[in-house]
Amino acid sequence: MTVDVLRRAAPADRRARVAVAVLFFTNGALFANLLPRYPQIKADLGIGNAAYGLAVAAFPAGAIAAGLAAGILVRRFGSARVAVGGTLLTGVGILAAGLADSVVVFAGALFLAGAMDAFTDVAQNAHGLRVQRRYGRSIINSFHAIWSIGAVTGGSMAAGAIALGVPRGQHLLFSGVVFAVAACVALRFCLPGPETEAAEEEDSGDGARRTAPAPATGARIRYVLAALVLIATAGTLVEDAGSSWATLYLSDSLHASVALAASGYVALVGAQFVGRLIGDRLVDRFGQRAVARSGALIAAVGMGLALAVPTVPGTVLGFAAAGFGVATLVPAAMHEADELPGLKPGSGLTIVSWLMRLGFLLSPPVVGLVADATSLRAGLLVVPLAGLLVLLLAGVLQPRRR
Repeated sequence: MTVDVLRRAAPADRRARVAVAVLFFTNGALFANLLPRYPQIKADLGIGNAAYGLAVAAFPAGAIAAGLAAGILVRRFGSARVAVGGTLLTGVGILAAGLADSVVVFAGALFLAGAMDAFTDVAQNAHGLRVQRRYGRSIINSFHAIWSIGAVTGGSMAAGAIALGVPRGQHLLFSGVVFAVAACVALRFCLPGPETEAAEEEDSGDGARRTAPAPATGARIRYVLAALVLIATAGTLVEDAGSSWATLYLSDSLHASVALAASGYVALVGAQFVGRLIGDRLVDRFGQRAVARSGALIAAVGMGLALAVPTVPGTVLGFAAAGFGVATLVPAAMHEADELPGLKPGSGLTIVSWLMRLGFLLSPPVVGLVADATSLRAGLLVVPLAGLLVLLLAGVLQPRRR
């Protein structure tokens, strides 16, 4: 295998990297500003857990409905413009959801926000990969870590606004304007030119030429691809448990204050950021398989203990363990799918990216139905169960390179 000489990034490339980082940051922070407001919205609308679960499922439903159109828009308008346009419209949807006076309007606004978020997600990753090709080495994980910083920042902003008694409308309008301005400024420093330049690059993004993988049978390909989808979906299930239910569980079931209840989600995303920050080094040393299994065990045991012995501090630590444990799952599944032999370039990655959103779509109503039938504590068993699923399927991931 031949190795390309690493190129020194030009000033324009370094500015583009910062610009993409800003887009990832704003994407994480925008929606996180709404999440701690969910208990107030639920109470104001007077809806039960099942109706609430169905309503918040509108966000991933919008993302699934619009996801396939993202590629068309990127090719037509460019990834940077689509990312910024999606950011602006996501902010509009989030503001509308915060001001909704009925469950129908609330769900409709979340559907819009989810659809626009799907455009932003695809486009910012596409532009991040363009920048990565310019660098000649992997930098995409750093963007996802910055997304986590944005999510923690947004959740903290919301917790502060709640503690200060700032009305939802004013709070969400302020955050929407701030991040819209940031995204528009970032657009000026993104890479110019068409997206087709990415197809002309032959290297893998980390400085190494791709080598032809060993052939695999159709049955093996289908099994591995299905396992990767389930691994990625397990990661999204845990993320959704934190975003949709952590605040409610802490406030309603454990009677934490509204401001303190927001710490569950912040702890999950903050720990996820730490996991992503050190994930590359761990994978290089121990391999994707060992890291995924260890993380799954941490998530299953940590959240399992938190649910078995419910306390506010223990639950916050449980959500932190879950976030840390699943930090590398989605990137690992996407990487393996992209390298899967027997598929056209990009097909495996597209399938995993598309289907893993079902985790966000199915998790809220399922957890809500279980919560109404038994308790929200029982509904959150989805977190340790997701960890156990990854333990069973992680064998499809790559072991440590010798």
